[in-house]
Amino acid sequence: MSVIVLVFELVDTFCYLGDMLSVNGDANAAVEARVHKGWNKFRQLVSLLTNKDVSLLMRGKLSTSCVRSCMLHSSET
Repeated sequence: MSVIVLVFELVDTFCYLGDMLSVNGDANAAVEARVHKGWNKFRQLVSLLTNKDVSLLMRGKLSTSCVRSCMLHSSET
């Protein structure tokens, strides 16, 4: 008969389904992670979002569909 010993690491925050969870239940880590992901998405699209050849309406739609949705849903699409 063999005994399996499992060792778990104790952490203060962890990512679960794309959302940051913390031990004490506050949302600071989740908000910081979402803002960070939003800025990363903005940096990926900055050439399109600041391009004067692209209409303002199209840039607004691009920002809403990619950057804002990334922050709201905490996904990196």
